[in-house]
Amino acid sequence: MSERLDAWPELDHAELAPMVDYVNRISQVAGKYTLDYPFEAGWGNVVLEVTPRGLGTPVFRHPDVTFTVHYRLLDGDVVIETDKDERRLPLTGGSVAAFYQAFCDAAVELGMPRPRTSLICEIPDSPATFEDDRAERTWDPHAARLMWQAMNMASSGLEAWQAPFLGHRPRVGVMWGGFDLSATRHRAQPTTPPKDAPTFMQNAQLNAYVSVGFSFKNVPDRPSIGMYAYIWPQPDGLEGRSWGVDGATWEADAGLVLLPWDVLRRTEDPHQAIVMFGDAVYQAAIDTADWPSDLVGPRVDGWRASRTPASTLQHMHG
Repeated sequence: MSERLDAWPELDHAELAPMVDYVNRISQVAGKYTLDYPFEAGWGNVVLEVTPRGLGTPVFRHPDVTFTVHYRLLDGDVVIETDKDERRLPLTGGSVAAFYQAFCDAAVELGMPRPRTSLICEIPDSPATFEDDRAERTWDPHAARLMWQAMNMASSGLEAWQAPFLGHRPRVGVMWGGFDLSATRHRAQPTTPPKDAPTFMQNAQLNAYVSVGFSFKNVPDRPSIGMYAYIWPQPDGLEGRSWGVDGATWEADAGLVLLPWDVLRRTEDPHQAIVMFGDAVYQAAIDTADWPSDLVGPRVDGWRASRTPASTLQHMHG
């Protein structure tokens, strides 16, 4: 038990909240570039990858410059890399406004466009723009490492859950608006978003989907860290179901299935528990919302298959 708990660290909401809030804001700066690219169902085009050292954007290919931005949480800096040169911006202190100015200055020097908007989105009670956010921030290396470690471990489980799905499934990654790690499965079933929903939700909810993910702030106005899931549109019949892992519960008021981090890390195999949690949510979609069961293929061991005589023979003659 002690080895497992050491591997899956204890996460304290109060300790991590200031850093989560800071990284959420600055990650939106480079995240804005993803909005210039073709829209994928459920905003699959915008996610930031969980890298070996932090969070990375996709590669952006402009006519005059190709670039990527890497928020290196384990190093306390942001690396902007282009086909011509690179710049490193330290995150040792300062404000969001100061970071945004430094980022834009570096972008101009590297021949990149500035982000087309500086609006801060999906953060309640936030200043309107990056330029307006002048509160002084403190970089906490320990909190940054815990954040990365949690997202890295959750990513591994979510990627394993997604692997056998045969339908549209954007890559697992961080939605930089709400700052949640997301894995979604989509089906071609047009839906009607609520008319009073913000534009980004109107676009996200054009078709049915199942979402499973990890968040440092699962429920608004309630300290909570862990896995979440929901089915859009929300079907009836979710009360009283089993969600694959003891301690996972349906929270009707939030419209979410929740698996708290502290419960997850105490399971016998947290990685497999994420897969079981996701499978239970998808089974609920099958049972209550007529999702097709044949969109999920078998889970196979590719490495074992690659060592069979038939595979070896085929490789030799290929």
